[in-house]
Amino acid sequence: MSMSLPIAPEANDLLNKNPLALLIGMILDQQIPLEKAFSSPYVLAQRLGHAPTAAELAGFDPDALIAIFGEPPALHRFPKAMAGRVQEVCRTLVERYDGDAANLWTGVDSGAELLKRIASLPGFGKQKSQIFVALLGKQYGVQPAGWREAADGYGVDGSRKSVADIVDEQSLGEVRTYKKAMKAAAKDR
Repeated sequence: MSMSLPIAPEANDLLNKNPLALLIGMILDQQIPLEKAFSSPYVLAQRLGHAPTAAELAGFDPDALIAIFGEPPALHRFPKAMAGRVQEVCRTLVERYDGDAANLWTGVDSGAELLKRIASLPGFGKQKSQIFVALLGKQYGVQPAGWREAADGYGVDGSRKSVADIVDEQSLGEVRTYKKAMKAAAKDR
């Protein structure tokens, strides 16, 4: 694992060492800056005093988890909804993957199977699932046969479309430029 976002080194380190932290970052990566989304797993670990497990978060008192997510500065602009979403995903990990986020991608035979597994998680639609397949393939070496095809345009080598392509400030700027252009094009339709 070798992700390097323009965030605190400790937050990057957690993303690189802890598959659940990476997955939580991806869950939170909507309607907030990606730096906030991918830093929040580290902040969550600080608030808990340790990096949580999926089983721990799955069994957490929902109101207590919402309070942790909402403590200023909140982990997301919608702390209640995102605490619930993280808890739902963790319950799925416990039920289907022995509570280990890495089991979501370990041993998959194809990119199509990887995409299917990710898309089965609560809150992971087609685009978010494709981006996560691309992130795993480009930054973490999870490359089953057909992973680029499963990730669609996000899997293209050298693209600058998503968090999967960010390795430094320059690539972050390129991804932001792409996203801005896509929003402008959507408005013009």
